[in-house]
Amino acid sequence: MTSPEGLSPVAADLQDERLRTSEGFGGLVRSVGERIRGGDLGVLPVIVGLLVIWTVFQSLNSSFLSSANLGNLLMESAAVGVIALGIVCVLLVGEIDLSVGSVSGLSAAILGVSFVQNDWPVWVAVLGSLAAGAAIGFVYSIVYTRFGVPSFVISLAGLLGFLGLQLKVLGPSGTINLPFDSPIVKLGQLWFVPATLSYVLVVLAAAGFFLARFGRSRARAKAGLSSVPVLHLALQAGAMAVVLLAAAWYMNQARGIGWMFVLFVGLVLALHYALTRTRWGRSVFAVGGNEEAARRAGVNVNRVYTSVFMLCSMLAALGGILAAGRLAAAAQSSGTGDVNLNAIAAAVIGGTSLFGGRGSAFAALLGILVISSISSGLTLVNLDSSWRFMVTGGVLLLAVILDSVARRSRVSHGRA
Repeated sequence: MTSPEGLSPVAADLQDERLRTSEGFGGLVRSVGERIRGGDLGVLPVIVGLLVIWTVFQSLNSSFLSSANLGNLLMESAAVGVIALGIVCVLLVGEIDLSVGSVSGLSAAILGVSFVQNDWPVWVAVLGSLAAGAAIGFVYSIVYTRFGVPSFVISLAGLLGFLGLQLKVLGPSGTINLPFDSPIVKLGQLWFVPATLSYVLVVLAAAGFFLARFGRSRARAKAGLSSVPVLHLALQAGAMAVVLLAAAWYMNQARGIGWMFVLFVGLVLALHYALTRTRWGRSVFAVGGNEEAARRAGVNVNRVYTSVFMLCSMLAALGGILAAGRLAAAAQSSGTGDVNLNAIAAAVIGGTSLFGGRGSAFAALLGILVISSISSGLTLVNLDSSWRFMVTGGVLLLAVILDSVARRSRVSHGRA
């Protein structure tokens, strides 16, 4: 099959890329415009929505954007954000896990019993909780790949079953308090990045961004594809450094940035690298885009499903550990309430498609910031939780509508 000009589709694409390369920055801008018109909105709607939320709540209460409130907001978002990272993974392959809240609560219960009641070293207790999460994900994958049970049904059964197991593990008391001098509690409540170190981390982040983009640009240039000039990359990295340095300085006016949130961001970056720069990541997107095509291309589909389910449950377990540290306790309420729904909503609001094959690790970060901002803002303006549920539900519905519209636009654009 050839194009009207007599070129194969691949050759035509390469020719278009070379044209954009010769046109320089203007060509790149036009290519971005074409992507937006084709329905590839990326994270733009989420960022715009986040700015709107911040503007509204700041106008209603001037304390909303204070460094103290933002620091607390970031710490509150970390645990559920980690759980949302796992949801991103399962959504990318077109599946769902409704039990992440129960798994996180069970993980907290295992941590409390092993660390406090059985006097295990804290790192052994943490590893045991993570191993339990991995085992749950492995069981899910076996039931899904061997018996063909829908992930919705599997995880719904897990939601109920592991909630009951959590209550059983906690015993009659129902609550296990963690020592305030334990590393888990200090991470959740007391450990913040020193001011000087925060600036060093920002500079390293900007340098890493530049080197990663520069390496990718050189590879594309060698392949004859469009590449961003070094000057533009340097300007982007410089602008990123300025913005992050200003943010770090502002946060340091209070307690600074919590190490628990830094851990969350580190996990986001690690998952982003795994999804975009590894064979496993390409396989995840391939399975989510078209399972049969991925299988014919040589992808071990069952192995991908197994890794995704296990990773999701492990991240849910880690989120439960962080939440227990934040609360300084493992209780019957751990992982219950709106934890499950907020994790799923964060992944979807952040831009991960419910239809599979589209999304990124940054969806969890952006989505949980939106949800946490809504919760914090409504608390500051003295509105009860009923408003938080209604507003979050409306934002979630809007995100799904945008995803559906963008998907139709991409299909129409592709046919055209």
